[in-house]
Amino acid sequence: MQKRTFLHAAMAAGLLVASGLGLAQDNVFKIGLVLPMTGQQATTGRQIEAAARLWIAQNGDTVAGKKIQLIVKDDTSVPDVTRRLAQELVVNEKVNVLAGMGITPSALAVAPIATQSKTPLVVMAAATSSITEASPFVVRTSFTLPQAAVAMADWAPKNNIKTVVTLVTDYGPGLDAEKFFKDRFLFNGGKVSETLRVPLRNPDFAPFLQKVRDLKPDALFVFVPSGAGAAVMKQFGERGMDKAGIRLIGTGDVTDDDQLNDMGDVALGVVTSHHYSTYHPSAVNKKFVADFQKANKGLRPNFMAVGGYDGMRVIYEALKKTGGKGGGEALLGAMKGQIFESPRGPVFIDAQTRDVVQNIYLRKVEKKDGQLWNVEFDVIKDVKDPGKAK
Repeated sequence: MQKRTFLHAAMAAGLLVASGLGLAQDNVFKIGLVLPMTGQQATTGRQIEAAARLWIAQNGDTVAGKKIQLIVKDDTSVPDVTRRLAQELVVNEKVNVLAGMGITPSALAVAPIATQSKTPLVVMAAATSSITEASPFVVRTSFTLPQAAVAMADWAPKNNIKTVVTLVTDYGPGLDAEKFFKDRFLFNGGKVSETLRVPLRNPDFAPFLQKVRDLKPDALFVFVPSGAGAAVMKQFGERGMDKAGIRLIGTGDVTDDDQLNDMGDVALGVVTSHHYSTYHPSAVNKKFVADFQKANKGLRPNFMAVGGYDGMRVIYEALKKTGGKGGGEALLGAMKGQIFESPRGPVFIDAQTRDVVQNIYLRKVEKKDGQLWNVEFDVIKDVKDPGKAK
């Protein structure tokens, strides 16, 4: 009799523990952050993870009664790895949101998983226009290359640049940058004398830059992924292209704030178009930069950091709006149409395209207080993705 009573008590205690675990699990909100933490795009992963953790530190780890759990996975920028990690996060970890996506092929690899599982996928980095069309569950907080490229194609011909060679990394965003810059530049009366494409893996810019030097255009328009700009700038200087009268222009990736101080004076005067500069003069940005540097041993936040920081905001606000209840479709609905002041300036998540609408700034590299900065000198406000403009 005593033995049976003990067994009943043990079973009851076990059920209580199990229900307690279930309750604890119900109160956890999991964000699966898949990023390149090692390899060629490691700076992207480092910046986004640091920004995500800063957002949590500033805003708390409990939202609408849910404990926020950030699960970071390193995909090394290999799409097959990204896909496998996303599947594991959805099936085994039961994450509420997938996020990160350092490069376009990774985002496209995960899009079908987001659709099948009805899990919102917050793209914080990858910038090819078509990504949001790959799944109705994709929301983007980074930027698109057409947004930046068109702005530069409008600026260049007004500033004594009549002939251009384009040099882009040969994958989705590079092809977007090339197409939208070229089409707009030609429309504005310019001439593109050559379009050059560099491999994504283990790029060697030297032979391409030599070809540009031989062609002697007014300017070289460049897109390379975050982290590769320093190599381009170094080789551009080594070949004396600036002294040969060839100007370097491009999207903001090439003068990445994270690496700008290491590029040296060859970067001075380079004009780029982009949605964010560490030097952006708003009070919101000054606080963001100061807090980020304090938390990360003086590291400058770059545009990848802002994509991660704002991505966390979008997730938090959606969770608040749904009151912590509802699945992926409810969260997705609460992400659409969000309007807020970002460190980059005003931001809007287009409810129809689920893409980011934002200011694009024209910036020039200048030296101030012994450091190099992307200093904004003009702005095009509320730019929607030209890749989706009908």
